[in-house]
Amino acid sequence: MTKNILLLAGDGIGPEVVAEAVRVLKWVGAHAGTSFHFDEALIGGSAYDAVGTPFPAETLSKAKAADAILLGAVGGPKWESLDYSVRPERGLLGIRKELDLFANLRPAMCFAPLADASSLKPEIISGLDIMIVRELTGDIYFGQPRGVTMENSHRVGRNTMVYADWEVQRIARIALDLARVRGKKLCSVDKANVLEATEMWREEVQKIRDAEYTDIELSHMYVDNAAMQLVRAPKQFDVMVTGNIFGDILSDCAAMLTGSLGMLPSASLGSETGGKRAALYEPVHGSAPDITGRGIANPVATILSAAMMLRYSFNLHAQAKLVEDAINAVLADGLRTGDIMQAGARHVGTKEMGDAILAKLDTLSSTQRGAA
Repeated sequence: MTKNILLLAGDGIGPEVVAEAVRVLKWVGAHAGTSFHFDEALIGGSAYDAVGTPFPAETLSKAKAADAILLGAVGGPKWESLDYSVRPERGLLGIRKELDLFANLRPAMCFAPLADASSLKPEIISGLDIMIVRELTGDIYFGQPRGVTMENSHRVGRNTMVYADWEVQRIARIALDLARVRGKKLCSVDKANVLEATEMWREEVQKIRDAEYTDIELSHMYVDNAAMQLVRAPKQFDVMVTGNIFGDILSDCAAMLTGSLGMLPSASLGSETGGKRAALYEPVHGSAPDITGRGIANPVATILSAAMMLRYSFNLHAQAKLVEDAINAVLADGLRTGDIMQAGARHVGTKEMGDAILAKLDTLSSTQRGAA
């Protein structure tokens, strides 16, 4: 079985962290009887520098042909002066839109060895395991009308929050399916008291639950309260589902509960067609231009994104769990990159962290074979 993976390393530390995830994927392929074929393409600032656009046609063609996509990061100060239409982020938004990657899965897990790394008390976040499901192709980022115009001699900026019922229904089903295999509990986040678009959101989520998922406990929460509750008592949540802009904000809030954005992966999934589902996997963190090329970036979020790829695109659930266990074991051994550094821990760089995870995969794999 050969699976085609497209690598979009992107900008900044993207190439560095993607390289470590590829090493892990190659290890899995060698031990799981699966052959991974890797192709590469440009996106973001690096694509603009090479061909004048952040989202080349060749990249889209390769993305459509791939079984899964692994992306590093896009953007940086170098390109901030460009016209909005060709900034690196337009490449990321473009691939999400073209592949209809409407469901963004952002887990926020606290590995036990990092319970002290969070800004919250360990007892508040120890054992944290939340899945935030963010709708990714609608809302204020894509709604029309938009832009800046002159009106009555004043500049007016306008963006529009728009959702259709079918968009809400399909993301609700993704979230409810996830809740069904987790804790059977879903919290839908909106601002239904002041935004009609999200009042409709609430109604449609409730309809889907009542018609198809009566085994799932569904609650609704306003986004401002949800932000407060994530900090006050995050373990009250299991699966959360929300729109594009609210999900963008809440998932970064949840990420910091775990100690660092460098620990948080994500998956962006499309609809299943002909037995194939478009899927892009990427770390939540940005391109970190201040540390680019120094070999000190944390590759764990990208490696965890690869683990999500194993689980959601290739049904290699045991292998995904093995990668997660290897990371937990390395952290338990006291290895830390700078972003999660703690007193008494051993500071390591990007490649050293990758080396340690690969070594732990060897150890855990040997232990499992011996037990069998």
